[in-house]
Amino acid sequence: MTTPPLAIAHPPQAQNRWRAPRLSLRFWPVFLRNLLVWRKLAIPSLLGNIAEPLMWLVAFGYGMGALVGKITVEGQPVPYILFLASGSICMSAMNAASFEALYSAFSRMHVQKTWDGIMNAPVGLDDIVLAEMLWAAFKALFTVTAILGVMLGLGISHSPKLLVAWPILLGVGITFSSMALVFNALAKGYDFFTYYFTLFLTPTMFLSGVFFPLDQLPAVVRLVADWLPLSNAVALVRPLFMDQWPRDVLHHGGVLVAYAAVSFWVALALTRKRFGQ
Repeated sequence: MTTPPLAIAHPPQAQNRWRAPRLSLRFWPVFLRNLLVWRKLAIPSLLGNIAEPLMWLVAFGYGMGALVGKITVEGQPVPYILFLASGSICMSAMNAASFEALYSAFSRMHVQKTWDGIMNAPVGLDDIVLAEMLWAAFKALFTVTAILGVMLGLGISHSPKLLVAWPILLGVGITFSSMALVFNALAKGYDFFTYYFTLFLTPTMFLSGVFFPLDQLPAVVRLVADWLPLSNAVALVRPLFMDQWPRDVLHHGGVLVAYAAVSFWVALALTRKRFGQ
C-alpha cells in the first residue's frame, strides 16, 4: 500500500496577512494610553515640533520674502510669507505625523515591547496599528494648531476659511502616518528611518510647492510632483490662506485618501507578518 505524501502545513495566518482590517473600538484605550504618557512631555514635545517650522517661516518668509516680494498664484499676487506659510503648515503636519509613526511607534513596538503587553489584553494587532496611526495624526494636528496660532498672531492670514484647514490637516496627518507605519513594520533599527526621510520626505518637501510654485519645475518633474501627497495637501490648504476655496477638491482629496488607504493596508499586512499573524 502506497503511503500518500505528507501535505505541507502552512499556518492559516501566514496565508491571509492581506485580509481586510479587523477593527473595533478597542483601539481607543490604546490611543488614550499614548495620550496619557505623552501628556507628561507635552510642552517639550510641542516646542520641539514647532521650533523648526517657525525658523523656516521667519528665515525664509521674512528674509527671502523681502527679496522675492510677491508670487503669482493662479493669477493673483500673494506675499511670499503667506505663500510659504500655507505650504509649511502642511509640511509640518507631514513631519510631525511621520516622526511619531516612525521613531515613537518603533520604540513602543520593538524596543519597549509595549505592543506585546497590550496584546495580552483582548486587543488585536489591527486595533493597535489603527490607534498608532490616529495618534500620530492627532499629534500632527496638535502641532499645526499651535503653528497656525502663531501665524495668526503674526497677521499672516485672517481668513475665516482657515477653519476648514483643520480637517484637511488631520487628513494629511493620517496619510503620512499610514505611510510611515509601512517603514515602521520593515525597520530593524532607528537607522533605517534615515532612508525614508532622506529619499522620500526631503524630495517631497522640495517638490510639492512649499517653497516655490510648481510651475517653476520641468514638465517631467511637475508630472511626478502633481501626484505627491504633500503637493495635493498644499493645493487644498493654500487657497484657504488666501480666503479662497480650493479647486479640484475631489481630485486632491482623492489622492490623499488613496495614499492613506493603500498605505494603511500595506502597513497592517507587514506588521502582521512581523508579529507572525
